[in-house]
Amino acid sequence: MNRLVALIPFLALLVACDTNGVSPANIAANPVGPSALAASSSHATVVSGPMRAGHDVVVNMMDACDGDSFNAVFGPGTCIRNGGVKFDHFIAELTHNGSIGPWHFTGAQSVQVGEEFVATNKGGEVHTFTQVAEFGGGLVPLLNQLAHTPDVAPECKPEALEADDFVPPGGTYREPVSHSGNLKFQCCIHPWMRLEATSR
Repeated sequence: MNRLVALIPFLALLVACDTNGVSPANIAANPVGPSALAASSSHATVVSGPMRAGHDVVVNMMDACDGDSFNAVFGPGTCIRNGGVKFDHFIAELTHNGSIGPWHFTGAQSVQVGEEFVATNKGGEVHTFTQVAEFGGGLVPLLNQLAHTPDVAPECKPEALEADDFVPPGGTYREPVSHSGNLKFQCCIHPWMRLEATSR
């Protein structure tokens, strides 16, 4: 509990950084996903709409953030869910396990070249669905530390990400399958959220 009390002021200090626009630096300043920031971005090309049957591979981005406790720490819009995992429990479980089960991807583990991943954010926070060569850490040093992923995946570095990589709750991100082999995807905010699929 003392560790949690020590973390709260640090996390609050991170959020006090400039949040006028969406950028990887701003996402990093709010380690659990600033939904309001991503939703307000005029550059985002996240799409929602009907799926193209036969060509789409559905992926769901899930979380269980509790809006009241997460927003109390980071401000309104961080989590748009009602109920769920309280922020102090989120930090405690992440500290103990290096991951939190409700924060995960669900989807197919076998795809074909020419199909398209359609990743829909079914949670209450912002997530990314980022293809990486190897799994690693993300944008938020504290979450990397607690998830035991100190080495940041190059694809998750601020200079490698664009505004449309950040998917707000209810948003959808499309990623075409362009080559065969082993494909790896992770959230660049919550690096324990991972999906591995074989493409043929």
